[in-house]
Amino acid sequence: MADRLKRLLSGLVPDLGPLRDSRDYRLLMASGVITMFGTFITVVAVPYQMKELTGSYVAVGLVSLAEFVPMVVCGLWGGAIADALDRRMVILLSELGLMVTSGLLMVNSLLPHPQTWVLYVVGALAMGIACLQRPSLEALIPQVVRHDQLGAAAVLASLRWNLGAIVAPALGGLLVTAFGTAVAYGVDTVSFVLSLALLWRIRAVPPAEDAAPASLSSLVEGVRYAAGRSDLIGTYLVDIAAMLFAMSTALFPFLADQLGAPQALGLLYSAGAVGSLVASLTGGWTARVHRQGLGVIIAAGLWGAAMALAAVIPNVWAIFFCLALAGAADMISGIFRSTMWNQTIPNELRGRLAGIELLSYASGPMLGNARAGLMAQLGGARFSLGAGGVLCVAAVAGLAAALPKFRRYDSRTDEHALAEKARRAAQLPA
Repeated sequence: MADRLKRLLSGLVPDLGPLRDSRDYRLLMASGVITMFGTFITVVAVPYQMKELTGSYVAVGLVSLAEFVPMVVCGLWGGAIADALDRRMVILLSELGLMVTSGLLMVNSLLPHPQTWVLYVVGALAMGIACLQRPSLEALIPQVVRHDQLGAAAVLASLRWNLGAIVAPALGGLLVTAFGTAVAYGVDTVSFVLSLALLWRIRAVPPAEDAAPASLSSLVEGVRYAAGRSDLIGTYLVDIAAMLFAMSTALFPFLADQLGAPQALGLLYSAGAVGSLVASLTGGWTARVHRQGLGVIIAAGLWGAAMALAAVIPNVWAIFFCLALAGAADMISGIFRSTMWNQTIPNELRGRLAGIELLSYASGPMLGNARAGLMAQLGGARFSLGAGGVLCVAAVAGLAAALPKFRRYDSRTDEHALAEKARRAAQLPA
C-alpha cells in the first residue's frame, strides 16, 4: 500500500528532467523567475502610480488600452523575427530594451512632478518589446529541450508563472505602499540586469540558412500554415471561446459587494492563481497524456462549468473553491496547448506561430472582461458570470464537434508530431 501511494505521488510531482538535462533551459528558467518577479512588481506599480497622480478610474483603465495595439502588432512581427534571426540575440536585445523602459519609469517617478504621459508611452513601449521577445522565447524551448520532455517543460513553465503570479504582486503592493514606486521600478530594473547576465550564457541559436526574412509575406505564410491545420486552429479557438465567455474578473468587485464581504475581493482575485499553482505542482501526470486535444476540450469545459457554478453559490469560500477549480482547469488546458504546439510545429515556423499563439491567449481575457461588463449591465454580476460559464461549455462542445481532427489528436500517431520527433532525432549526435 505504501509503495502504491509513493508511486501515485511520484506521478503527480512535476518531472525535473528538462532542468536536469539542459543547461540552456536552466538558464532560461532562472532568468524567467527573476524577470517575472520584477515585471509583476511593475504591473502593480504603474496603475498604482496613475491612481496616485490622477485619482481617475478612466486614466487607470487607459493604461491597458494603450498596450493593446503594441501587443497585436509586435506579437505578430516578433514571430516573424524569431524565425528570421538568432533567437538568443532577439531575446537579449529585448531584455535590454525592457531594462531601459523600467529605468525610464524609475527616473520619471523620481521627478518632483512625475508625468502621466510617460506611464502611457513607456508602458506601451514595454508591452511592444515584451511581445517582440515572447515568440523567440517560446520558439527557443523546443531547441533546448528534448522532444520527449516538452510536456514536462510546459508543466515547469506553468509552475514558474503561477508562483510569480501569487507572490510577486503581493511583493509589489508592499514595495509601492511602503517605499514608493521609484523603488519598485528600481527593483524591476535590477531584475533585468541579473537576467541579462544569465541569458548571455545561452548558446547562440542561428536561423536556418534558408530562413525566410521577416516580412509581411512571411507573416502570411505562418497564418496560412496555422489555418491549414485544424488541430492548431482548435487550440486557438477553444481558448478564445473559453476566455470570451467565462473570463469574468471584472465582476469580482461587484460580486464581493453582493456577498456582503468587500474584504474578500483579494481572495476572489487570487483564487484562480491558487488553483493554477496546485495544478502545476501536481501536473506531472500531464506529461504522460497523448490525447492533448481532448484534454484541452475537457479542461476548457471544466473551466466554464466551474464559473457557472460559482454564479449560483452564496458562500464566499465555496465560490473561492469554484474559482480555484476554474484556474486549475485553465492551467491544464494551457499545458496541453503548449505541448501540442511544441510537439508539432516545424522549427522554421515556430516563431511565427508563437506570435499567433500570443494573440490567442492574450486577447481572450481582454474581450472576456468586456463581455462580462456588458452582460452584467443587462442582468447583473451573477447573471453575467453564470450565463458566461454556460455559453463557454456550449461553445467548447460545438468546437469539439466541428473540429474532429483536433478532438482526436494523438501525439503517438499524428503526422506532424511524428515528423517533428524524427527531425529532432536526426539532429542528435551519432
